[in-house]
Amino acid sequence: MASYKLDIAKMDDIVKKTLDAMNLSKKEICDIAESARRECNNLEQELELLKKQAKELIEEVEIKEKELAESKKKLLLINKNFDKFSQDELKNAYEKADNLRVELVVKREKEQYFIKRRNDLEVRIKDSYRTVQKADGLMAHVGVALEFLGGDLKNISSQIEGLQQKQMLGLKIIKAQEEERQRVAREIHDGPAQSMSNVVLKAEICEKLIDVDIEKSRLELRNLKKIVRDCLVDVRKIIYNLRPMSLDDLGLIPTLQRYLATFQEEHSINVIFRTRGSCEDLSTAVTLTMFRIVQEALNNTKKYANAKQISVSIEFLDERIVLIISDDGVGFNVDEIKVKQDINGGFGLFSMRERVELLEGEMEIKSKSGMGTRLSVSIPLTHKERDLG
Repeated sequence: MASYKLDIAKMDDIVKKTLDAMNLSKKEICDIAESARRECNNLEQELELLKKQAKELIEEVEIKEKELAESKKKLLLINKNFDKFSQDELKNAYEKADNLRVELVVKREKEQYFIKRRNDLEVRIKDSYRTVQKADGLMAHVGVALEFLGGDLKNISSQIEGLQQKQMLGLKIIKAQEEERQRVAREIHDGPAQSMSNVVLKAEICEKLIDVDIEKSRLELRNLKKIVRDCLVDVRKIIYNLRPMSLDDLGLIPTLQRYLATFQEEHSINVIFRTRGSCEDLSTAVTLTMFRIVQEALNNTKKYANAKQISVSIEFLDERIVLIISDDGVGFNVDEIKVKQDINGGFGLFSMRERVELLEGEMEIKSKSGMGTRLSVSIPLTHKERDLG
């Protein structure tokens, strides 16, 4: 029996190391893709600027060609009537013609350089986009492999270790998911400065426009500032959806109050929130589960229920916390709905029920077509979150 347990431990260690290596590879591939995208943006900016400079140069060449033609005509006239012109006039006419020829040669060489540079940039842009496509494909393949490995590990553990270890593994998966959300939230929070490199490039172009058209540069800068502000709003929204930091700082109830107020404002659906009792030392697992259930239930209501009002109530009893969410939407037939886990989906009904059961709780859904929906969840407060560290 001891060797059997040792084999399981070795298997878990091998799978863990494999997953860690694949996660590291996925991160490195992601970095390559992001670097290639930034390179594409930089090259496209440089190409646009080069095209503009080439256009201006072509116009200058056309002007110089006209000036040279006029100079040649004047030289021809002087040669036919040289006795009517002084030596200085003759000398100046020749010098002007020579200078124009030199300028024209220089500008034509520069024009050829611009054409070659443009072709080089176009080739580099195509290569960079191919790199991005390859990296995205690799990321997709690695993601599928990780999904299969993670799922297989869970199934093996549940079969070998039994219900107790399945519960432990489930809690570990929940914690790993939330830690991943925290990591992604931090990366998105810290990363916009790098992803805004193309905005900096645009700002530099605007800076160059100041000497040419100051009003246009001011307009471009105002537009640029609006883009940055909108981007900041979007990033903050993504961070909040991934993992509200207020759950750790303020607790479950204040976080839900803020989330429900924002939901009501954004979707014009009246939300009534009630609480009864209090509990100051909710475990992290219970807090996160309650928040995710409310979040997913309201998202489902927004997408499918066509509801005008939602009621959310939380009651802290002596030994349990009870959550009830109801709406006045179109409802559905509970017996006909397929409660399954979608590999590409979010925190669906299956995951909601699974999380509740892992916390030794109960979940019930009541709904009829045209009669709205009522979701009730009850989780023991005596549940002790295990040390998963």
